[in-house]
Amino acid sequence: MRVIKKYPNRRLYDTEKSTYITIADVLKIIRAGEDFKVVDAESGEDITRTVLVQIITEQEGGATPIFTTDMLTRFIRFYDDSSQALFGEFLDKNLKMFGEQQKRFQDQMGNIIGSPLQIMQDLTERNLAMWTDMQSRFMDMATWNRGSASDKGRNPSEKEGSSAGEAVDTKKKSPKK
Repeated sequence: MRVIKKYPNRRLYDTEKSTYITIADVLKIIRAGEDFKVVDAESGEDITRTVLVQIITEQEGGATPIFTTDMLTRFIRFYDDSSQALFGEFLDKNLKMFGEQQKRFQDQMGNIIGSPLQIMQDLTERNLAMWTDMQSRFMDMATWNRGSASDKGRNPSEKEGSSAGEAVDTKKKSPKK
């Protein structure tokens, strides 16, 4: 587990990387899914929850907060309620379920849509096939139009010995006995 020490001057020290970090760096660690804990550098006390609340407070101060004032007021009311433990368990289970559903949805969308690189590759291949077909048809038409004067005005599907509108009979007729 990654250990981060918090010093009295409010600085955070990442013991894994041997460097000072910011709250924004801790947020990156969280989003990366890494396990970590924050300890008070002097007492060794686990203060992870305090740092997490600080991160939530900063996130909520941004342009698009998750919690409404009404929701936060109800949360605070549950602290003195006899159902505090039940409410915490309810929130925990619902957040886990939401996370699992979100992951399943992302996996399903990934299977349906594929990766952006694969989509671009497929689109490029289809466009190339269409372009090649169009060029081939153009070349067929161009070479047909350059044929002899007697070929002009005749459909390329018509064969020698047939007149306009008459299908070519490719079967050989056997002589009658």
